[in-house]
Amino acid sequence: MKTIYIKITALCLMLMVSFNACNTDNLAELNVDPRVASEIDPGFILAYTQLQTSGERYENWRTVMIYQSVMIQHFAALATYWVGDKYLHNDSYSAALWDRAYVNYIKDLVNLADITDPTKEGNDPSNVNYHAIARIWKVFAFQRITDIYGDVPYFDAGKGFIDQNFFPAYDPQEEIYPDLANELEIAAGLLDAAQTNPGSQDLIYGGDLDKWRKFAYSLMLRIGMRMSKVAPSLAEEYVGKAIAGGVMTSNEDICFISHTDGPAGINRNGIGEVFNWDGTNYTNDDQGVLSKTFVDWMVAGNDPRLEKLSWVRNGGEPMGLPNGYDGNTIENFDPLYTSSARRDDYSRINPLFVLRESPMVFQTYAEVEFLIAEAIERDWASGNAAEHYNAGVTAAMKQFTVYDASLEVADADIVAYLAANPYNSAEWDRILGEQYWAATLLNEYEAYANWRRTGFPVLTPVNYPGNQTNGTIPRRLRYPGAEAANNPEGYNAAVARQGLDLYTTRMWWDVE
Repeated sequence: MKTIYIKITALCLMLMVSFNACNTDNLAELNVDPRVASEIDPGFILAYTQLQTSGERYENWRTVMIYQSVMIQHFAALATYWVGDKYLHNDSYSAALWDRAYVNYIKDLVNLADITDPTKEGNDPSNVNYHAIARIWKVFAFQRITDIYGDVPYFDAGKGFIDQNFFPAYDPQEEIYPDLANELEIAAGLLDAAQTNPGSQDLIYGGDLDKWRKFAYSLMLRIGMRMSKVAPSLAEEYVGKAIAGGVMTSNEDICFISHTDGPAGINRNGIGEVFNWDGTNYTNDDQGVLSKTFVDWMVAGNDPRLEKLSWVRNGGEPMGLPNGYDGNTIENFDPLYTSSARRDDYSRINPLFVLRESPMVFQTYAEVEFLIAEAIERDWASGNAAEHYNAGVTAAMKQFTVYDASLEVADADIVAYLAANPYNSAEWDRILGEQYWAATLLNEYEAYANWRRTGFPVLTPVNYPGNQTNGTIPRRLRYPGAEAANNPEGYNAAVARQGLDLYTTRMWWDVE
C-alpha cells in the first residue's frame, strides 16, 4: 500500500510537469491541448480512485457514522454533534459525501473511463480492462451518491475538465438507475482476459477479471432490487440478468479494499481514523457505541456474532445504548448514568473491526444470497429461498474473517443459530430485511438504503427536541447549502421535481 502511495505522489508530480512544461520548439502547434498529459498510467488513477471511494476520515465520520450508523440504529451516541439519531441538521456533515465525491473521485473516474475508452481515437485498445473496471466502479460510486441525496448530477457530472461543464444538471433518479444497470451490463461484457491486466494496480481484486465480472452482476442485482417497488418490470429484468450473468458465489468474492496504518489519509480506513484505536482506547471519537436496538435484536436471536462484535470495557455482558438521548436526558432511561464512566458498561464495537488498517467492505456474498432469496419470493428467480437464506446467514457469520481470523464464528454456532432462527416464507420480507441489516454493519450506506426500501427491521424513531423531521427517521440527507447559490438552475430543478430539500423528502425508489 505504501508503494501505491508513492506511485500516487509520482503521478501528481508527473501531472504537474505535464501541465506546466513548455516546449518552445513547438509553440506553433496550437492544435495540441496543453492541459492534457500525453501519457498517464491508468493504473495510478485506478488505485487512487479506489482508495478515494473508500473514503477519508472526513466523510466516513460525518456521512457514515454521525448520520447513517445511528439513523439505522447500528450505533448510538450521546454527544449532540452526533446529529443522526437526533435528526438534527448540520450542513457540512450532510454535505460531506457530496463534497468529497464530486471534488475528488467522480471526476477522476470519468476521466479514467474517457482516456481508456477503446472506441475513442488515440486511445490504446489494450486498456479496455481499465475502462471496464472504471465504469463498474463509477456505477458503485454514483449509486452511493444518489441513494443518499436522490436526484443528483450524473450524466454530465465530472466533465469539467473534459468539456468545461462546471455546473451540470441534476438528473432524475428515475433516469439514473436504469443507466447504472445498463452500464454494468456493458462493462461486464468488455472485460477481456486477452488484454492488459491491471494486476496489483487494482487494489480490490488484484486484476482478477472473473471477480470483477461477479461484482458487476452482484451490483446489478442490488441495483435491480432497489427498483422493486417503483419499476418492478425493470427490476425483474435486471435481477434476472444479474443472476444469469453470474454473481458472487462465496466469501472469496467479497468486494473490499485493504488499508494500511499510514501514511494518514486515504491509505488508512476512514472509519478506523474516526475511532483511532491506540491499543487501549479510542482516542479520536469515543462517542459511538452499539445501539440498544441492534444489541437487543442479537440477544433475542442468541446471535453468536454479538460476542465477536461487542467490546465492554468493564467486562460485563453486551448492552446497547438507546438512540435519541444526550448526556443529560440519558438519566431518564438509565438513572445510573451519572458520569461518563457509566459508558464503560455499554458495548463499544470490537476494535478489530475499526482499526486504521482494517479493510473497507463494499458488497458481500451474504447480501447477494439474501437478495436472491428475495427474488425467489417475488417469483423473479427459481430455487429454494430457504437454502439461500441459510447460505446468506452462514456467509454473514463467516465474513468477519476479512477483518481478523480470530473473528470467525464457529460452524457449530452457525448450525445452532439456523436451527433456532429458521426461514419462514410467510415472513420473508422481515426475516431477510433484518438479516441484511445485520450483515451490513459498518457498510452504513447500504444498510440505510435497504432499510428505506424494505422497511425492515422495524425501527422505533426518536423525537429529540428541535429535530428536523417531526420525530421520523430521515429518508435522505440534504444537498450542500452552497448548491442553491453555486448551481441554482440544477438545484432548483431538482427541488421542483423531487420535493423540498428536506430530510423527510422521499426519493424516487423510496415509496411506502
